[in-house]
Amino acid sequence: MAWPIVSIREISRYENQEVELRGWLYNKRSSGKLHFLQIRDGSGIIQAVVFKGDVSPEIFERADHIGQETSLRVRGLVRADKRSPIGFELSVKDLEVIQEAKDYPITPKEHGVAYLMEHRHLWLRSVRQNVILRVRHTLEKSIRDYFDLNGFTLVDAPVFTPAACEGTSTLFEVPYFDLGKAYLTQSGQLYMEAAAMALGKAYCFGPAFRAEKSKTRRHLTEFWMVEPEVAYLDLEGAMELAEGLLCYLVDQVLAKHGSELETVLERNTAVLRNTKKPFPRITYTEAIERLRAAGHPIQWGDDFGGDEETVLANQFDRPVIVHRYPASLKAFYFKRDASDPKLALGMDILAPEGYGEVVGGGQREDDLATLEQRLEEHQLPREAFTWYLDLRKYGSVPHSGFGLGVERTVAWLCGLHHVRETIPFARMMERITP
Repeated sequence: MAWPIVSIREISRYENQEVELRGWLYNKRSSGKLHFLQIRDGSGIIQAVVFKGDVSPEIFERADHIGQETSLRVRGLVRADKRSPIGFELSVKDLEVIQEAKDYPITPKEHGVAYLMEHRHLWLRSVRQNVILRVRHTLEKSIRDYFDLNGFTLVDAPVFTPAACEGTSTLFEVPYFDLGKAYLTQSGQLYMEAAAMALGKAYCFGPAFRAEKSKTRRHLTEFWMVEPEVAYLDLEGAMELAEGLLCYLVDQVLAKHGSELETVLERNTAVLRNTKKPFPRITYTEAIERLRAAGHPIQWGDDFGGDEETVLANQFDRPVIVHRYPASLKAFYFKRDASDPKLALGMDILAPEGYGEVVGGGQREDDLATLEQRLEEHQLPREAFTWYLDLRKYGSVPHSGFGLGVERTVAWLCGLHHVRETIPFARMMERITP
């Protein structure tokens, strides 16, 4: 007999039909003449009920002794069951062990974070981690969808770069044949500026690296970032584009994973559902005033850390945009505010609940002479930026863009304490395995 091979995700289409599932034993319990097997296949989990009278004595005995994460083929009848989280269960007719797993190291008991990270390759199999990875998948797909719908072209930026766009102090340096030193990229932005001059609207989406000696819950040494850049776009336009992107991403994730966020991750989604336009917008100067009114001893000109961002974000019911930072806090390529040259036309979007900056960007300097001056002020090697200066020689226009960090956004959406859970295999100061 040929049993149709189906996934648990599509099991509702096979009610009262006999099917074959291929997966792993997630958990089990027994009660006399019944074994209750929790089977996972990567798309979901279903209870497979082994009744002594429905199978051979050998199969019933085998079902009683298989270990957690044993790989299986299970065949049986799909039945509706209102008690099931997915509405169905499987009445087993046959069971085949593919590979017996013994002494699986991650059991249903509590394990410490260090232990789980050391076994990350196995921890990914848990329900919680499955949901987080699915949310990440939806987020990344939705990012591409948003830019596709808005006329952008995906342009891949290089990972090896000859110089830093914001200095070399937090870059990973690597030898590069006879050419000397190269660096792992912190950002594809400069290359997207070239792409925007060719295509009008462009974005890159890939890994970025920061050798920042930070052990905070918001930092990884390897992370993923999407960076759009648009010709003829000013700071206001960049804020509107980022606002629209963030609203679209939240809507898509809630539509596909709202129930899982609430039941599996115990995420309060009410805050996420407040992510609607318009976002409140405050200047850096207004932010300083708010912080000081809240009792924070910050001075104008100081940068914001996690504590300051949290205090600010907690004053609003949705993400807040802070714009026009002191130019001294921003990279050389930011354009200055014509009405006050001490200010850069930059902006950050701060997520609620202490998740901090999820978007950062602004308007780029488009004047050649000014940009040359900025390179000198920042003591950056002009020869490494010759091509970048060419963009201001040949048809320069106002342009803007930003970067959105995938891991921080996933952490916020899922309500996670640390970004290490947002990426399949986290890279941090103290961890480069598995």
